[in-house]
Amino acid sequence: MSAWTKQFEQRPKGFFVTASLVVVGVVGVVDYFTGYTIFFSAFYLLAVALAAWFVGGPFAIVISFLSVGVWLGGDIAAGAHYKNVFVPIWNGAIALTVYYVVVRTLTSLHRLHKELEERVRQRTMALTGEIHERERLEKEILEIQEREQRRIGSDLHDSLCQYLTATAMAAQVLGEKLSAKSVPEIADAREVVRLVENSISLTRDLARGISPVEIEMEGLIIALREFAANISRLFKVNCAFDCDSPPMISDVATATHLYRIMQEAVNNAIRHGKPKQIVISLSNRKKHIELTIEDDGAGLPEDWQKGRGLGTRIMARRAAMMGGMFSIEPNPTGGTFVKCSIPAAA
Repeated sequence: MSAWTKQFEQRPKGFFVTASLVVVGVVGVVDYFTGYTIFFSAFYLLAVALAAWFVGGPFAIVISFLSVGVWLGGDIAAGAHYKNVFVPIWNGAIALTVYYVVVRTLTSLHRLHKELEERVRQRTMALTGEIHERERLEKEILEIQEREQRRIGSDLHDSLCQYLTATAMAAQVLGEKLSAKSVPEIADAREVVRLVENSISLTRDLARGISPVEIEMEGLIIALREFAANISRLFKVNCAFDCDSPPMISDVATATHLYRIMQEAVNNAIRHGKPKQIVISLSNRKKHIELTIEDDGAGLPEDWQKGRGLGTRIMARRAAMMGGMFSIEPNPTGGTFVKCSIPAAA
């Protein structure tokens, strides 16, 4: 009914003024030809209702009086005879009372309806504003997080790695001096060099994971392939990257979101599932870009649908910011299956 009334309320009031008068005229003509023995006053309520709802109470009162006049005039013209002049006056007063009650009821309902619509509109605007503000804050938090991760990754790469490199060079010089003197501590010096070089490699891998510069410099696909290789080397897990139909992703924000979703999914699999194999896939699916991560680990807990952790919620939020869909569910062959699908236009 709301949609029906809204469609009609778009018309000008003059249309409903004319329609009410036409209804009174049509009902009056039918009332006249059917004779005074058939009670027709109830049909004038259609005109009264139209006037009350779409025009207003005062005009509806005018239509009520007009309807009573047409009704009584039609009966008299059709041959109705009253023994007492008080009878038509009484009948007209009863009809006017009924019409008045209908007018007051409809105008009150119409006012309440308008007030409710206005409250709903205001509440909708408030909720929309709150949603937009929340989305803005979430986006800003993620951007701050990315900036901090880039800063930490840059500090690790530019400061700590350089310091460890200098330490390794100093240890090599020391080893050469010890070798020249043929002292037995030369083996210890070489071990120190080896440990420092391993520390340099681990620090670079950590910096690359925190701030994947390949996303901006070389593309998402290379960054994902490098990440899979590092996971295989560091955690002794067969982590493979599959990309049969490489998608074109030039937007850094979209590439970063996809990388972070993959990174969180793989870290969760290693931390909780203890898998032997992880497969990362990135592909074009018609008008969508699809990222999937599946493993053969322990899988999800039995109550995984009751609540999601912070990492899962952040992954879902990242997908929503790209206009995509995120899902995590048990893998039919064992383990966990994570999927993120976004429009290619993202």
